[in-house]
Amino acid sequence: MMRTFDYQRVFTVEDALAALRHPESAFIAGGTELVNWLKEGIESPARLIDITGLPLDGITVEDGVLRIGALARMSDVAAHPVVADRFPVLAQSLLRAASPQLRNMATIGGNLMQRTRCPYFRADYALPCNKRVPGSGCAAHTGDTGSAAIFGWIPECVATQPSDLAVALAALDATVVVHGADGAREIRATEFHRLPDPDPAAHNELRPGELITSVEVPDGLDARRSHYLKVRERVSYEFAVVSAAAAVCLDGTLITEARLALGGVAHRPWRLWAAEEALAGLDIHDESALRAAVEWSFGDARPLPDNEYKVVLAQRAAVRALQEAAA
Repeated sequence: MMRTFDYQRVFTVEDALAALRHPESAFIAGGTELVNWLKEGIESPARLIDITGLPLDGITVEDGVLRIGALARMSDVAAHPVVADRFPVLAQSLLRAASPQLRNMATIGGNLMQRTRCPYFRADYALPCNKRVPGSGCAAHTGDTGSAAIFGWIPECVATQPSDLAVALAALDATVVVHGADGAREIRATEFHRLPDPDPAAHNELRPGELITSVEVPDGLDARRSHYLKVRERVSYEFAVVSAAAAVCLDGTLITEARLALGGVAHRPWRLWAAEEALAGLDIHDESALRAAVEWSFGDARPLPDNEYKVVLAQRAAVRALQEAAA
């Protein structure tokens, strides 16, 4: 049974931050994620602060930067002509992220605030999970690891981050802008979600009392030649088994610069830094060379008993995303 709570609506960022200082408060916008947390017993705030009245839904390109307000709806961002034309990987990640009904409600900031879709974390009855009850253990580590991470996991947590948008933002070197009592600061999209540590209950790099206000994406040429590939168990609304976001610059058919990020393989979007270096100078049509370059980033992959398939699947997805981006 959900706990009863107070409700407050705010209309400025300053009022939102002030309201958040009230004990046991939480922000709500589209509610497509928070309502699940309430029903599943993951969160039980004493007060919900409605931030839908904040002026944070703009989508602009100025000074070579795409700025997306944290309260912009996923459907509006995906349909925006500038995003669709100049940042296709972003539009594709949003369109593949959820059903049309959810996209019409869900916000950009809320999408980034998603927590793991690990079935043990989301269970509606008590199971060991260090993210829900620190120190209780990790049922996934000794249970079904088919959907678990292959990078960055520790025995205390083998979960993955489900946000499709986060993977695309990581590939484009985007930043997440947040506001708190000390003003504004930026967090790199590749670092916004935290890898688990021995106390893995923390999900991201937001500090207490902070609010996401926007996302900023460099408007580079590689953003125009980009693609998001999502591999899932069914075509309709489903979370990624593995996903890949690619952006590439070409000189004829030769790669001059490439950016690659994977989803479904770690507790944050996983940039393939070594592969990006190895891809420079390769012919985009030389698939065997592309595969060899991508493999450079898998030396530290640690598959679990049920998810060894993710290593091969992720490599193939990365190559496919590169070639689709180039096309």
